[in-house]
Amino acid sequence: MAFCTEDEQTEDYLFKIVLIGDSAVGKSNLLSRFARDEFYPNSKSTIGVEFQTQKMDINGKEIKAQIWDTAGQERFRAVTSAYYRGAVGALLVYDISRRQTFDSIGRWLNELQTHSDMNVVTILVGNKSDLKDAREVTTAEGKTLAEAQDLFFIETSALDSSNVVVAFQTVVREIYNILSRKVIQSQELKKQDPSWMGNGKTVVLQGDGNDELDGQAKKGWCCSS
Repeated sequence: MAFCTEDEQTEDYLFKIVLIGDSAVGKSNLLSRFARDEFYPNSKSTIGVEFQTQKMDINGKEIKAQIWDTAGQERFRAVTSAYYRGAVGALLVYDISRRQTFDSIGRWLNELQTHSDMNVVTILVGNKSDLKDAREVTTAEGKTLAEAQDLFFIETSALDSSNVVVAFQTVVREIYNILSRKVIQSQELKKQDPSWMGNGKTVVLQGDGNDELDGQAKKGWCCSS
């Protein structure tokens, strides 16, 4: 959910973001690297769901990103599906050294679309870019899939921290940009009809079709190590 007060000087935003993808693609280490700048080489599979809140500053506004780490193991999918609800952002992660995790992307996208309440800003993340000699999925393949699905794309390494912060910031910044446009539209409508907004303080990101995201900006933006 995204909340804003009527006083622009005290705006406070809370964005729920989910990490999804097959087990052992490095979701937990991406989160620990981003939130605490830590990496655990022998980390075990996440049991159930964990989340952390990370504060970010965008255009002088304090953004709180509540990042949920959902277990990728099949037997936990039914448990974690409830946690998609309310998410406005997602990092869809695969392991560049394991093609089967890349082949699962379509299923994870379908699950995200099925369980989420609104259009979700999504970035496709090819993790473990440090494993160059073991690569099974090329950067071009990742970029092509992202373009076909209208997603952002980036390759990261939780081990050496390459592009980890950029991946999270890209999602949060895009959510904020969408919300800002919605707030401006609401303010314009309120000027035209003061009774239109009432006393509500909740702004929903969902809009008309795909107009929330600039297609050119999304498809033209990718990064790899």
